[in-house]
Amino acid sequence: MRPSLDTPIPLSNGASASAPTTTGAVRCVMALGNALGEGVLWSVREQAVYWVDILQRELHRWSPATSAHQRWAFDEEISAIAERANAPGFIVTLRRGFALFDPAADIAPRYLHQPEPERTGNRFNDGKCDAQGRFWGGSMDFACEAPTGALYTYTASGHCVRHDDGFAVTNGPTWATTAQGPAMFFNDTVQGTTYRYRCDPATGTVSDKTLWKRWPAADGVPDGMTTDAQGRLWVAHWGGGCVTCHDADTAEELVRIPLPVSQVTNCAFGGADLRTLYITSARTGLTPQQLAAEPLAGALFAMDVTTPGLPAHLFGG
Repeated sequence: MRPSLDTPIPLSNGASASAPTTTGAVRCVMALGNALGEGVLWSVREQAVYWVDILQRELHRWSPATSAHQRWAFDEEISAIAERANAPGFIVTLRRGFALFDPAADIAPRYLHQPEPERTGNRFNDGKCDAQGRFWGGSMDFACEAPTGALYTYTASGHCVRHDDGFAVTNGPTWATTAQGPAMFFNDTVQGTTYRYRCDPATGTVSDKTLWKRWPAADGVPDGMTTDAQGRLWVAHWGGGCVTCHDADTAEELVRIPLPVSQVTNCAFGGADLRTLYITSARTGLTPQQLAAEPLAGALFAMDVTTPGLPAHLFGG
């Protein structure tokens, strides 16, 4: 039976004592048929969820209080956003780099920095801010084949640093405090691996890159991810049809949330108490038969978790 907008999707919780618990069922928030839904962000100050459709070059906003939906169209791909701490609007990653955009201003985004003028086959992909207000963004090969993507930070002072290189598709990052200290996690999606870096919050540097998890083929590949208030990682699975929750130290799977779509792209905590996990998905590349089997491909989903997430960090502190 095909899932409908009103069909509850049952959840599967792990047995670990440290596992979070979920309430209710996964629900479809908006069935927009996004080609490549991504970059989901909860705005605490607006009490609204934002996300992007990279390939359709759109930014979306939905208010749970009013069910009002807005969208903004761009001349090029937009892939990730973070709210600014000391000004309205967002820092965003467009195809070629970092830019500012204020939805209320009704003007085109303004580029701040384009770090890869020589990598003409690249575009930017996932990204978010750390607790110190730096925006971390990764680039990727538009064809998802050549290892030409890199990981950058961009600061409010205009300083850009390339931290790592050699990825076909980048996703993440997210952060957690582990037994070894503060850590940053980053996905090499095409290779199906997640890396853990030792990070210095004061300087914004990363080091000691280690393999945190190599994902089995049945789980698809790791896409976007986030961290909850207990320091557990929540990972979206492209081709795996689920979001999983993991212990940051051991990578042990604690919870698996099945979705009615195969290409699950990103997740972020939101809602007034940050106990709603918003999840994006994609329909690009699916065959007509797959689309018939996944009528909600490209939808925005939500589910409730008893342990809250963390508010999204702001650009500039």
